[in-house]
Amino acid sequence: MIAKVNLQETADSTDELFRYLKAGQLNDHVLNILKAENRTLDFHVHENSDELFYVIEGEFELEFDDGIVKMQQGDVIIVPKGTRHRPICKSLVKCLLVEIDGTLTEGNTGGMHVK
Repeated sequence: MIAKVNLQETADSTDELFRYLKAGQLNDHVLNILKAENRTLDFHVHENSDELFYVIEGEFELEFDDGIVKMQQGDVIIVPKGTRHRPICKSLVKCLLVEIDGTLTEGNTGGMHVK
């Protein structure tokens, strides 16, 4: 039987920050849930994949070359491939990230290993 996934429950299932929890696969895209706090990543670009951020709980900012977008619970944004960006997480945020499998690396996740 096909199983459902509750994003909030999955995000709440760990106290570990900066660990990417695989919530599912959609064709060649992976759905990861991440909890982050007090971290600003370096600017980076995903050359081969758009990246979707959905805020499950909390808030954070996405900085681009031309400004900052404030993200809050319930917001979704798609960062087109080739767009320079960086997340800024000042307080606890729980997010769903969707991108082509293999897009996330230790180099663009702040050195955290993708599980």
